[in-house]
Amino acid sequence: MTGIISAMQEEIQALLHELQQVTTTEKGMRTYYTGTLFGKKVVLVFSRWGKVASAATTTQLINDFEVKEIIFTGVAGAIHQDLNIGDIVIGKNLYQHDLNAFPFYEKFEIPILRKKFLETNDSEKLLEATNVFLATYQQYIALEDSQLFDIQTPKVVYGDIASGDQFISSLKKIKKLNKKLPTAICVEMEGAAVAQVCFEYEVPFSIIRVISDKANDNATIDFPKFANAIASKYALGILKNYFS
Repeated sequence: MTGIISAMQEEIQALLHELQQVTTTEKGMRTYYTGTLFGKKVVLVFSRWGKVASAATTTQLINDFEVKEIIFTGVAGAIHQDLNIGDIVIGKNLYQHDLNAFPFYEKFEIPILRKKFLETNDSEKLLEATNVFLATYQQYIALEDSQLFDIQTPKVVYGDIASGDQFISSLKKIKKLNKKLPTAICVEMEGAAVAQVCFEYEVPFSIIRVISDKANDNATIDFPKFANAIASKYALGILKNYFS
């Protein structure tokens, strides 16, 4: 069984519409939706925002549903100049940009684990699925929605992601992140925490992030609208190809 997590209900709404033979489980103020998605057994859940919420959800998912892999999907802010709204980042290495246990550990180093970042699972299949999705983009995304968010020629990038318990919305903060973590290309609030739990439980982990903004002073889009009209349909198209 595959576990699929997002931080917002809107980010997996399109997947929930396609889920068949659905059963629900209520635990820890979360609803876990188990069923069949494109012929595969899955469990869907939205974790809420932040590292603690996502880590708690991931732990419950692993212990109660015997998942063989976990995929996180949702939006992120770009902190690299080559990324635009509507682009897709398939995560490579995930950093907690707000983790600093110095002088006991180096900056970003996870205590005890002694790792500065967590690697994702082999992402070749996920990248292939994303490229197929992009080739059939108009089957999933309405023209008026792509125009609303000024999405023109979306692309997929395989790169590092920074996670932290803060919403990055200024150029000043972006410059600091660029200096601290020069390989990170986007920023969000959950991925590295989920990656750490998966690492400790030895469960393969992958992450899909859709760029919703450039994490700067203009980061004022309608996130629920973007998540529902764009991000959830990206997840639908990508995972349909991934599971086929």
